Amino acid sequence: MSHEFLHPDCPDNVPNPRTREELLRYGPNEREAALRIHAEAVTSALAAQKESWRHGFTRRRVIAGAGAVGVAALGTQLVTTKVAFGAPADERTLVVVMLRGGMDFLSVVVPRNDGNYRAARPGIAVPDAALLDTGSETRFGLHPAMAPLHELWKSGSMAAVHAVASPDASRSHFQAQDCYERGAASTAVRTGWLDRVLGQMGEGTTFRAIAEGSSLPRSLVGTSNKLVLRGIQDFRLDSADNLREKSLAALKGLYTGLDHPLAAQAGATIDAIGAARKVADVRPNAAAQYPGGGFANGMRDVAKLIKAKVGLRVASVDLGGWDMHTNLGTVDGGDMRNNLTNLAATLGAFATDIGPDNLKNVTVVTMSEFGRRVQQNANAGTDHGHGGGMLLIGGGLNGGRVHGAWPGLAQGALDHGDLAGANDYRSVLFELVKTQFGVGDAKAVFPEFTPKRIGAFAGS
Repeated sequence: MSHEFLHPDCPDNVPNPRTREELLRYGPNEREAALRIHAEAVTSALAAQKESWRHGFTRRRVIAGAGAVGVAALGTQLVTTKVAFGAPADERTLVVVMLRGGMDFLSVVVPRNDGNYRAARPGIAVPDAALLDTGSETRFGLHPAMAPLHELWKSGSMAAVHAVASPDASRSHFQAQDCYERGAASTAVRTGWLDRVLGQMGEGTTFRAIAEGSSLPRSLVGTSNKLVLRGIQDFRLDSADNLREKSLAALKGLYTGLDHPLAAQAGATIDAIGAARKVADVRPNAAAQYPGGGFANGMRDVAKLIKAKVGLRVASVDLGGWDMHTNLGTVDGGDMRNNLTNLAATLGAFATDIGPDNLKNVTVVTMSEFGRRVQQNANAGTDHGHGGGMLLIGGGLNGGRVHGAWPGLAQGALDHGDLAGANDYRSVLFELVKTQFGVGDAKAVFPEFTPKRIGAFAGS
């Protein structure tokens, strides 16, 4: 970093250090010292800059207003939101878990006493004797690796929808995921379905919508405000605790009153950093035994945000690895058992972490871009199919049941060898957002689609 002539044209009342020693008089390190000096310079020139902005802005003016340090000084992660709002009164939260790769739902919620199922899968079928008891839901049982979620099922805080599909029939991961996340068959629909849900919910806090990962998922693309987090522990301003307030004050001074796009984003970031400190103080429930890995870390972050009461309305978390053309395995081992063990342990820990009172106001929904073929392949796996399924966890459910039309696995009921997609995933999601979040305009969320009743939620 060059320390000379930080502000060669600045007024006399603004510091203009020319050596490192002079620079460090204004802060604990070079970056923060420079930040505070820039803040003073911008504040001093604010009146003149406001007049300039009234006549439009150019790239040169944006750079001049932002300063050389700019938003990069905000730490290890930038927010993508544009503005922060007041906290909403409603504390309900939707958590969307995208299981990428095409989950074989027939191995998760398994048809009981079904000769067609056993005949199609002589090497990978889950035996009836191994299935977890599903109470009055006698048509199906749960894979034994779902044991961490069994109590939720029995208590009515978990349900499932089988034979779920989207309008896309390409069996292409990319196209099917794109269709699912847009929430529309037409590629003319540019925004994601979660973004449109946020638009219907109205304003919220800086942390109203988050995506755990390195990029924004397709379902959240659009104009509503949201954050992308690689981990709440990384959402910080790099500064010693006793110096952070001075740096935040400098940032506020740097951007206050500058009517250009970065000003609002910087303000939201400052607010988010303050809220993140509150979130960082939240500790997991000691009884919540999260497994290792990125998915568990992401769900732990979501639990922190829920318990911190910072206005989280929508969260999106991914878990890949479901494309099991080979080594799907049996109940004793293989990729399906391993993946389900991780999924169930994480979701079970999440439910324990947030506690029963919070769980009443949370809905977790899992989705996958398509199901798998009914017939196992020559490599003890399954190939891309059509009908899949969705798991639902939380409050407001008609729990302990498998919902939706069930076409069965008889040869005449199959769709070119696949479980038929008898239930459109958009019907499930609209029933969810209508009953749990009061979103009543189906066309605003899912254009050109008329939902059908699924019955998975109370009051549907």
